[in-house]
Amino acid sequence: MLSNSKLGFGLMRLPKNIDGIIKQEEVNRMVDAFMNAGFNYFDTAYAYAGSEAAMKTALVDRYPRENYTIADKLPAWKLSCKEDVKRIFDESLKLSGVDYFDFYLLHSIEESHYPTYLKYDCFEFIKEMKKEGKIKHIGFSYHDNAELLDKILTAHPEIEFVQLQLNYLDWENGVVQSKLNYEVVRKHNLPIVVMEPIKGGILASFPTEIEALYKNYLPNSSVASWALRYIASLDGVMTILSGMSNEEQMNDNLKTMTEFKALDDYEYQLIEDVKKKVLSFPTVPCTKCRYCVPGCPLHIQIPDLFTAYNSAMTYGHDRRYTKYYDAHTEGEHQTASACIGCGQCEGVCPQHINIIEELQAVAKEFD
Repeated sequence: MLSNSKLGFGLMRLPKNIDGIIKQEEVNRMVDAFMNAGFNYFDTAYAYAGSEAAMKTALVDRYPRENYTIADKLPAWKLSCKEDVKRIFDESLKLSGVDYFDFYLLHSIEESHYPTYLKYDCFEFIKEMKKEGKIKHIGFSYHDNAELLDKILTAHPEIEFVQLQLNYLDWENGVVQSKLNYEVVRKHNLPIVVMEPIKGGILASFPTEIEALYKNYLPNSSVASWALRYIASLDGVMTILSGMSNEEQMNDNLKTMTEFKALDDYEYQLIEDVKKKVLSFPTVPCTKCRYCVPGCPLHIQIPDLFTAYNSAMTYGHDRRYTKYYDAHTEGEHQTASACIGCGQCEGVCPQHINIIEELQAVAKEFD
């Protein structure tokens, strides 16, 4: 294993105020709690606006460099020439306040991004940075099918680890292919970093009758803890990233992982029962990564509109969801029905959601 930190702090969904500004003091407290619990793996990315700088303030400026590990990423969708590769890498080092990254990834490899990484010699670049001591371990995060993953790992034996989207809801999903991708990486005998174990919070809260399946068995355990335990029970998992947005989530995850107990056969069956019920809801599998938002010409807050829609589909119609929808369609932020179908959002969505079509369903519900 390249890391001894079973839980990783995903820095994509940091707490923010109403204006979208990161709450630095809360981030500082969360970092302190994480470190004090004995975990030290921090995952950021150039594409996570403000994340690297917030990490520098909360972690790098306050702890000895040898006490933690940092993972950062190079985004294909921000590369327009070969010179951009080193420029972005150097910017990430500067924003993070470090001289090297413990883990560096080519961000979100998929069929549309892979040619870009090849075109600009990104695999050779990260190998060279490793030789220079600016990267300790090289890898990539992945959002595509198992066949392509096998092809890439065969072509690039220099890769030391792979970051995959694994959770019990996506385990047999034909698009995400969690199980199949997991099996490919295990075949290549590489350690796995897991992202989206709670699927952007989707696996943290269910209708009361579904949550009861868990609560009747373990009343003092959160719904989210079942998702973490499911992944932590898998072989070959190096680190599980959780994109924690507040101290409550941090404390719950720390409790789960410091007191970790592998799932038994009965608990696996409980999860299967929950999964069957959850998958019966007609919801949008959005994880709120927000990659789709910056490029929308109409400033549609797509993940937030999906949140309102999914809530209505899962929990039933309620004026609270309409109020939430209205709050995210004010000012320059247009409604779902305003979508012009340009497709930029679908081009960057790691979940490969048919966003244009789904927005039509949202519009029918709320507009």
